Amino acid sequence: MPNYTEAYIQYLVHFHAERDFFECHEVMEEYWKEHPEDPCSEACVGLIQVAVSLYHQRRGNRAGAVKMLASSLRRLKDEQLEQLGIDAAEFRLRLQARLRELEQVGFVYTDLDIPLQDEALNVLCRDAAAQAQVEWGQPSNLNDTYLIHKHTLRDRSDVVAEREMQKQLRMERRTMGDGV
Repeated sequence: MPNYTEAYIQYLVHFHAERDFFECHEVMEEYWKEHPEDPCSEACVGLIQVAVSLYHQRRGNRAGAVKMLASSLRRLKDEQLEQLGIDAAEFRLRLQARLRELEQVGFVYTDLDIPLQDEALNVLCRDAAAQAQVEWGQPSNLNDTYLIHKHTLRDRSDVVAEREMQKQLRMERRTMGDGV
């Protein structure tokens, strides 16, 4: 059995149970940045883009959704997807179908699942979902404003504080440099 990373399992739980595509992006991006040598790093980026596309789709941002989905299709290589326990051919078909749907007038969002071909991975994910007390395969709650608009509604005070601190440090360095 392949050794699936905890970040990947969490990505799949956020994707299939919580339908929290913003968290999918966060979890996988953090892993990808910390492990650039991972042989499936290109697939990680592609999976991030799929999640971002679905996030845009659910919010009605078709242009952003199309851009991310088209890019993910270029990045996702069958060999890497299969190493990640994904049915590559079926996944590609689903993504291509969704891209065609997005180009139609009157597109209405529906959830999209990643077809897992490794039953052991499926069990790991379902167990992780149960531990997190979320239901694997539940549909998106389209009335959950926080879930749909998370990037604008989440608490970013730590990010703002860090940026302010970095700004102060840069100003201090400039001031010290001028006085020399």
